[in-house]
Amino acid sequence: MNVSTKLFTLPALLGLAIVLADVTVASADNTSRHDGYDRINNVEYAKVDDHRLLLDLYLPHDVQEAPLVMWVHGGAWRRGSKDRMPLLFLVRQGFAVASIDYRLSPMAKFPAQMHDLKAAVRFMRATAGHWKVSAAKIGVAGASAGGHLAALLGVTNGHEDLEGKLGVFPDASSDVHAIVDLYGPTNLMTILDQSTPHGLSVRVPALELLLGSRPEKNKELARLASPVEHVDKNDPPLLLIHGDQDPQVPINQSHELHGKYKQMNRPVTFHVIHGGLHGGDNFYQGKPQQLISDFFKKHISQ
Repeated sequence: MNVSTKLFTLPALLGLAIVLADVTVASADNTSRHDGYDRINNVEYAKVDDHRLLLDLYLPHDVQEAPLVMWVHGGAWRRGSKDRMPLLFLVRQGFAVASIDYRLSPMAKFPAQMHDLKAAVRFMRATAGHWKVSAAKIGVAGASAGGHLAALLGVTNGHEDLEGKLGVFPDASSDVHAIVDLYGPTNLMTILDQSTPHGLSVRVPALELLLGSRPEKNKELARLASPVEHVDKNDPPLLLIHGDQDPQVPINQSHELHGKYKQMNRPVTFHVIHGGLHGGDNFYQGKPQQLISDFFKKHISQ
């Protein structure tokens, strides 16, 4: 079985057997077959008290050791779900995609969202052989608030305060090896100063829910939640895509993360969609689609 290179403890190995038995039954009930791929809904990757944390899997047909991308949905950290996953073009090219639900900010404040996502990566790495996906290199992508979380996940490999202890695979690695950030916030200490009045009407309540207060009133937590604060010389390759007319997340947020990567001499590509707003199909078609495909082919499928 393809598992993390880290050794598992006996409890984790027993947990693996139980989880695989459970997901085998669940997948039989929740699998739908499509042209070129299977979709497996509502796979439980961890549990917080009685709240089940779930993900959906998109598994290409006839591909052994499919490279894996974790998708993180947007929604201002307070809404949205795994149900809308816009990367089917990757699945049709032989990638597997895990679309993740995480605890939203009305339920749990930061860093709960990061604890959930790292648990999801550990789960997928530990059970990779069961799904016939590769655990060697895992990519992550997200849009808007999901872009923020995807970037933060990628630049905090091994970060003790953000790792959490969820799930039954504490010994598996939560490291990811390539990041696609679509118009996500990157610096919670500067985003409000950069925002339009419309952007402020969206971001202020969203940040207050996520952090428990405005960023300037909880600077330590806001910095912990800001990808720009964590960039170092070991971070994985990054692809940024942002519209230059974004009314909700200023494009300067992507400029900041791009600048940090350049400062650390890390591999980074920044694609600007001229006239682009906050999301839309144009982020997943044409040139952006090609960039995303080529990026993941280069960094996680070799």
